[in-house]
Amino acid sequence: MFGNKKQLDTTILITLLGLFLFSIVAVYSGSGQYVADNPYHFVVRQVIWYAVGIGIMLAIARFDYDLLKRMALIFYLVCVGLLLLVYLFGTEKKGAQRWLNLGFIEIQPTEFMKIALIVYLAFILSKIGSEKLSFKASIKLTFKVGLISIIPFVLIMLQPDLGSALVIVGITASILVVSSISPKMIGLIFSLGTAFMGLLVYLFYFHHELFTRFFKSHQLERIYGWLYPEQYTSDYGYQLQQALLGIGSGQLGGKGLNQGVQVQSGNIPEAHTDFIFSVVGEEFGFIGSSILIFIYFLLIYRLVQIANEANDLFGSYICMGAVGLISLQVFQNIGMTIGVTPITGIALPFVSYGGSALLTNFIVIGLVLSVQLRTRKYLFADG
Repeated sequence: MFGNKKQLDTTILITLLGLFLFSIVAVYSGSGQYVADNPYHFVVRQVIWYAVGIGIMLAIARFDYDLLKRMALIFYLVCVGLLLLVYLFGTEKKGAQRWLNLGFIEIQPTEFMKIALIVYLAFILSKIGSEKLSFKASIKLTFKVGLISIIPFVLIMLQPDLGSALVIVGITASILVVSSISPKMIGLIFSLGTAFMGLLVYLFYFHHELFTRFFKSHQLERIYGWLYPEQYTSDYGYQLQQALLGIGSGQLGGKGLNQGVQVQSGNIPEAHTDFIFSVVGEEFGFIGSSILIFIYFLLIYRLVQIANEANDLFGSYICMGAVGLISLQVFQNIGMTIGVTPITGIALPFVSYGGSALLTNFIVIGLVLSVQLRTRKYLFADG
């Protein structure tokens, strides 16, 4: 038997409301340095983006996610094609070629690719079933998953966009760990990844000339600015150094709205976008930052719960792809503002100002809600 008609998940809606409030306040405070004559310039636009995103999320939530199986491959191939067009004819901004100019609008295909990858990997892996495969049987499937993921990864790295490329890795990893692929194979993959990172660290400190061959000049600058911000305060490490000063000065309760010295003086570039966490840290302190991180934890925890409760593997894998998308972005964005990870220019989900990334996140949450609305508990279910 089915229960009564379900409603949209309350926990997800409450967390989105909390993130919206943080976003509006932080965007208002962080963008004042750019539009002194109209302090609500970016706030109004962020509200509009939120309204559009919520509308899309609700529409997708009412859409039967199971129908996506029929178009998963086509969606994936179209997005790969768009990434190829970006590589060949894309518009360049700030040293990166990530946009396609359609005349009336510019689009960033990387954002569509994140959604397409979640759907296609969920489709491919759901067809295998839930029984764990042997190590030998996992080889072919792992190779297929790797190929599906490495194509967009390489095309995105060529733009270059390390942050989004890492999101591709996060999405793939989050779905793989709950799939039917052998745990030994998954362990081998993560071991190889760890060994590769270890190799890079070794080359950086002991064979630097070889290390530099892996990265372009601007990427090396970001690495130097990350590892030695105090030595590059006038160039590579300036942004991180200023963010650390701001967050550190916030202490327990923060300096108050519009009272952050580093933020309001314009010392922190992109304070309303990529470095918006520095606004929260400086003006709302440890308490405000902890509340924001707790909201993210609650959102991700609920996504995992919905994945576990889903009636089919396809829906479960979609939810886990959402976990990878959101959690990697949160970790990377907050990490780069406090010096834990290199600066990659990735947005803080649902908080940073901007349209493309915000809409992508709303679309993915809409897919999760579609799974949640169609999850039914049976009266005589097993277990």
